[in-house]
Amino acid sequence: MIFKIYLEKSDEGGYTVTVPSLPGCISEGDTKEEAIENIKEAIELYLESDVKISADNPNIEELELAI
Repeated sequence: MIFKIYLEKSDEGGYTVTVPSLPGCISEGDTKEEAIENIKEAIELYLESDVKISADNPNIEELELAI
């Protein structure tokens, strides 16, 4: 999967990274490289928790929608 990320230099030093297509998925790092590695892990955890939520709740139906 490919995700667009936004890497923003923090005033206090380091970088903050967000994933616009995954609300609340955010990470940071002291360097660009560290921030990117950290957001990769955050994305994996985000997607893993999303699958677990839908699998654990019989009232949730997962669908795919193409636009």
